[in-house]
Amino acid sequence: MSVAVSLTKSPAEVTSLAAQFKALGDPTRLDLIINVAVSAGAEACVCDLTPDTGLTQGTVSHHLRILVEAGLLERSQRGKWSYYSLTAVAKEILKSLNISQPARKSSKANC
Repeated sequence: MSVAVSLTKSPAEVTSLAAQFKALGDPTRLDLIINVAVSAGAEACVCDLTPDTGLTQGTVSHHLRILVEAGLLERSQRGKWSYYSLTAVAKEILKSLNISQPARKSSKANC
């Protein structure tokens, strides 16, 4: 199956797309974005994402911040917890890469 990717010649859009692919080029960040995509409600708290990575919460938060800055995740604050969800851009990129969203995982509620 071939997927056509349409790029404009706008330098700003090309720069933005390059930053998004750079963010997804790290295996940990790619795993995190996929885990957010398959989480219940298509959102996840940092406390739910941390155990599967084997990394500290601070390191996971750093990777999530990079994904937010690249425009791939949105962050919302609920009390002291941060919840992350996919942006429309991230959904399109995952779709174009043929990364489908399997059945939703239930929230682990590690918070």
